[in-house]
Amino acid sequence: MKTLKITLISLFTISLVGCKKDTQAINNSKDSLTAKKDSMAVPEIYTEYYGIYMGDFAGKAMITPEYGEEYEGEVYKKISLKINRITKDSVYGQSIVEGNQRPFRGVFNEVSKSFVLDEPGDDKTDGRFEIKLNKDSLTGSWTAFNKSAVKAPTKTLKLTKKEFVYNPNFMLSKDNDLIDWENPKDFVEKYTDEETGKTETFTASKNRVASDAVFKLNASKQKLTEKDLKNLRKLDMEIIKNSVFARHGYSFKKATYRNFFEQTDWYIPVSSNVDNDLSPMEKENVALLNRFIKYAEDKYDSFGR
Repeated sequence: MKTLKITLISLFTISLVGCKKDTQAINNSKDSLTAKKDSMAVPEIYTEYYGIYMGDFAGKAMITPEYGEEYEGEVYKKISLKINRITKDSVYGQSIVEGNQRPFRGVFNEVSKSFVLDEPGDDKTDGRFEIKLNKDSLTGSWTAFNKSAVKAPTKTLKLTKKEFVYNPNFMLSKDNDLIDWENPKDFVEKYTDEETGKTETFTASKNRVASDAVFKLNASKQKLTEKDLKNLRKLDMEIIKNSVFARHGYSFKKATYRNFFEQTDWYIPVSSNVDNDLSPMEKENVALLNRFIKYAEDKYDSFGR
């Protein structure tokens, strides 16, 4: 009987301990939710400063030309700073450069109308923005945390506030440069000297070039057919396909596509994934274009730069 009593007491004790742990877990969960709600309840201020600021991101770096000696020159990139939230103590947002999207957090000085914004620091390209607000413009500088890890450890910014809008009518301009400067290819050419009649070979570097088809076909507005695509160049179809993503604000990592769309005044990179934003027709067109791109050929030509 004693053994039975001890066993019952032990089971009762274990049961109480288990209930106590479950209660603590529930309470901790409630506390966590309350803390999250409290955090979101922090009043937001200066909401009129929220938005996307875009422009030049420039700094001095060593440049290695195809021919000649290395020299120090100015390097220009495009940058987007998106300010999402401002409270009394913190500013939250993200930076986008060359398709690399990084969060930042910092502070806003309401007297000087200036921001100090820090990226996380766990990427070699992270750094600190020190920028000043003047109406719809941001100007200032960025300094890398790891100065030896990047080519230009200090850069200046000149940004203007932009509003992202999806518009299926957006197209490349006929003034656009349609040359893919990022992927040159070497070809062996023959040259015959008219005086001697001697034929020699030489290597020529050529670049892909698109046709004016990119101004005519809009994969966001019209259902494309195989007939529309069968005679197009590979670069034509790549541009037509990626125009769909550009209209939705996709942030291109590939320089080829960035270079085409950064020439326009409507391209505003806002996201690294816009797949769910595409319309059913756009998705069908992209799938068809991908099938044709796989087997298409490119047109190469020689260009000076």
